Amino acid sequence: MRKIFISIAICSLIISIIAGCGDSKKTITKLDDVKNASIGAMTGATGEQLAKKRFPEATVKSFDDIMDAVAALKSNQLEAVITGYPAAMNVCKHNPDLQFISEPVAYENTSIAVRKGSDKLLSAVNNLITEMKNDGTLKDMRRRWFKTDLSPYKIVDITFPKRGELLKIGTSATREPFCFVDAKQQVTGHDGELGRRIGAKLGRPIEFVDMKFSALIPALKSGKVDLIAAGMTATEERKKSVDFSQSYFENSQVLIVKKGVAEERGIENKTTKLKSIDDIKNKRIGVLLGSVHDSYALKNYPHATILQYKNPSELVLAVRSNKIDAAIYTHETVLEILRSDNELKLLGDTLFTVPIAMGFNQQNDVLREKFNSFLKKIKANGTFDDMVNRWITKGRTDMPGIKNPKTNGTLVVGIVSDKGLPFTVVKDNKMIGFDVELAERFAASLGRELKLLDMEFGSLIISAVTNKIEMITSTLMVTEERKKQIDFSDPYMRLGASVFVLKKNLAGFESDGENKTTSSGKSFLNGITESFHNNIIIENRYLLIIDGLKTTAIISILATIFGTLLGGLVCFMRMSRKKILLLPAKIYISILRGTPVLVVLMIIFYVVFASIDIDPMIVAVIAFGLNFAAYVSEMFRTGIEGIDKGQTEAGIAMGFSKIKTFIYIILPQAVRRILPVFKGEVISLVKMTSIVGYIAVQDLTKASDIIRSRTFDAFFPLIMVAVMYFFIAWLLMLSLGYVERLTNPKQNLKRG
Repeated sequence: MRKIFISIAICSLIISIIAGCGDSKKTITKLDDVKNASIGAMTGATGEQLAKKRFPEATVKSFDDIMDAVAALKSNQLEAVITGYPAAMNVCKHNPDLQFISEPVAYENTSIAVRKGSDKLLSAVNNLITEMKNDGTLKDMRRRWFKTDLSPYKIVDITFPKRGELLKIGTSATREPFCFVDAKQQVTGHDGELGRRIGAKLGRPIEFVDMKFSALIPALKSGKVDLIAAGMTATEERKKSVDFSQSYFENSQVLIVKKGVAEERGIENKTTKLKSIDDIKNKRIGVLLGSVHDSYALKNYPHATILQYKNPSELVLAVRSNKIDAAIYTHETVLEILRSDNELKLLGDTLFTVPIAMGFNQQNDVLREKFNSFLKKIKANGTFDDMVNRWITKGRTDMPGIKNPKTNGTLVVGIVSDKGLPFTVVKDNKMIGFDVELAERFAASLGRELKLLDMEFGSLIISAVTNKIEMITSTLMVTEERKKQIDFSDPYMRLGASVFVLKKNLAGFESDGENKTTSSGKSFLNGITESFHNNIIIENRYLLIIDGLKTTAIISILATIFGTLLGGLVCFMRMSRKKILLLPAKIYISILRGTPVLVVLMIIFYVVFASIDIDPMIVAVIAFGLNFAAYVSEMFRTGIEGIDKGQTEAGIAMGFSKIKTFIYIILPQAVRRILPVFKGEVISLVKMTSIVGYIAVQDLTKASDIIRSRTFDAFFPLIMVAVMYFFIAWLLMLSLGYVERLTNPKQNLKRG
């Protein structure tokens, strides 16, 4: 019998091994691959129902926030996430290991939602949308907000009244670029701007009410908000509850999936040393977004992973931190970088050379011709050669004095400040370099004051096309594709493109074990430092954490006090012999202990106080206090009833009244019994406050959601908030432990 069991176990093991070897991670590249996949969707969003309808055999899992689903995808808990195209585009821009399938799951119309019966408001919103369609405002908004690069958003200042009837706009500000919280902790984005335009149109001050997406329609129906601007799709089901304006954006639902490149290539490539340029054909290659190098890499390295960076400094950092295997950049600038960085090295020869020139709006032939004449003049009199000698040949970094009368207005020039020497760099808070001097000399020849606008490289051409700038000076390479959008001056130089890598990744370069360990340690620390900087420091995001921490603390403290006092009252009623007091207490305890606190919170906010304009924080204190009281009352009752009745009789026999007997004899003993359990309930209350985002309260958890919606870092904000909750709980345990020791007579005797 024993041999049979052993044989069965061995066979099972062999079968499992064979099955495991044959199982490979599914790579999703098209919609047909999703039939049996696990798909994440946001609760209440159209993608949730759409995924169930379009992929009936798939497993659809719902999440409160899109970034929760993305985190599950990145940790292999899901195989795909369904969401709107703008959100998918933004997620993939910030997460190079993700991509979205270009074929849409479905198309849909995005609209403003208003409460049933609000015909006047609906008519005004429709009129505004019509106007914005006709005058091109909506098109301009789409261009500025729904962009494919990581360049800064261009925000339009919209003035609306500060006084008057308040217009409350419901939104979910974790859905960049539709709606999100900016560096000033203000709601912004495409729908944020649209909401401000509606307020200006109506002549009413506005207030954004930020809450979970699934809570928006209940808030609108109950009068907590006047309209919803949150990238909401006008579905037939939703139309039964609210009214929708005409569509202001034709959206589509798409699937975000993990890139399958890494699985297809295997692990061997990660450790292969680089010998020549041919070795990067299936590696991770970094390029500057929108540059000629970008186009070249996409065309010539189809099997490589092309990672695009918005500025040169990020490109260099990516190489140094092993985020990419190689980078393509301007040869002359790379040489300058290598002078001060001995960890980097060129790989192979120059890839290609391209002429560079100044860029102009196609309607600005006059300025372009003036620059061409100026260029011929400085080449003829030796000024241009002197500039080349100083900046490029000798590598000098001092700007010459250039006389400029500045009597003919301003010349607005777009430039990238961190292109690197010899062309452009910031020194002592001023831009210097070959391109800066060239622009300065041209402005002086016109008698115009030079105004340099520092921007991301990907924004330069669109800024010239829209006349935001008059000229581009940023080692702009002349290509046929760019000629379709802007005009170029006569070329003033030819620049090469080269590949640079980390020295330690080159064949023939060896480092000892100590160096490898240190490098690995630095890489790990760099990752933490970078995540901390991106999630906490940039845009003063730590202020969101501080505000969220204050909110969590206030709600927790007030709810604990309110719940403790109410719990004492309920306990008194529960222990009464009078049915008029006993019965309501029993019902109260049964209902509150049997109902999820989230449901209690939603009912109080959307039903009990539906017609009252009340601060959501007060509602949170009431809801958590009521829930806490139900548990505390039973703690009090069991603690009191656990004291021997003989002590009450003894107190009365000694001449104490019933009240004094309770206060001086029973209560101190009951407190010692209650405190250990009470301590745990207080900690549970603090953790429960993480759901207040459903009623538009920005607590610690909501702050992390907002940060994740801006940085698209799926894990760091969550880990950070988890640590903060742990420290809050730890401090509470210490504080209540101290109170517990004070009430313990044995501890008092030891101190005495």
